[in-house]
Amino acid sequence: MRKALSAFRQRVHSENRETEPILERHGHENTPPYITINNSDASVSCISTEEAATDTCPTCRGTGRIPRGQEKELVALIPYSDQRLKPQRTKLYVAIAVSCCFLVFFLVVFFLYPRSVTLDHAGVNSSLVTYDAPKSTVTLLTTNRLNISNYNLYGIDILSLNVQVLHLSVVVGTLNLKEVKRIGPLLTHQIFYTVESHVQDISTYEVCTWERIHVHNILLHVQGSLNFSYLGHVEQIPFDGYEYLDCHSNFSVPH
Repeated sequence: MRKALSAFRQRVHSENRETEPILERHGHENTPPYITINNSDASVSCISTEEAATDTCPTCRGTGRIPRGQEKELVALIPYSDQRLKPQRTKLYVAIAVSCCFLVFFLVVFFLYPRSVTLDHAGVNSSLVTYDAPKSTVTLLTTNRLNISNYNLYGIDILSLNVQVLHLSVVVGTLNLKEVKRIGPLLTHQIFYTVESHVQDISTYEVCTWERIHVHNILLHVQGSLNFSYLGHVEQIPFDGYEYLDCHSNFSVPH
């Protein structure tokens, strides 16, 4: 009987010891309930609690790391009060960016917008007159002046100049000049060109050679076109003008 009672007491005592905690928790009552598990292979840390022994994290399944290939499938929760959701001076930055865009656009349009290029037939610079009595022909070698004004904010290239001289609606002289010249922005340049005209008309020949006539003027109509390019674009500008020449004098000084 005594042996049985002693065995029963030992069994009860062992059961009471099994219910006691293995490690004493003196001084650990304020331990934070969350523990961060760091791992070099984990892209996101997993969080475990005191109940990790019974409840595992559904994301990492208690391994402390996220399986590879699931980084893009998971969503991170950020508190609404997080400062990253409330960037400062957003309106200011947006206003500065929009202002800079408008400023750049305005400058590009202001500098690259095509402006006018004008031509001014400035008349005759000098002339040389000769006669051919058997053919009743008056030959005039005239040097004319053409003013070109560039109002653009970039330079232009002169490609060619085509000129026709008419007398009484008849073409008496032509000129095709292909000479590349550069005219800078907001500048006016002069081009001198020489045209040889042959007027074969008895009345004109008599007007130029008779001494009894005090006025020996001949009227020439000059018309032509100027080809120029800018920013890879080619344009043509026409011009015309009239010239009164003293065909009795052998040589006319510039005027």
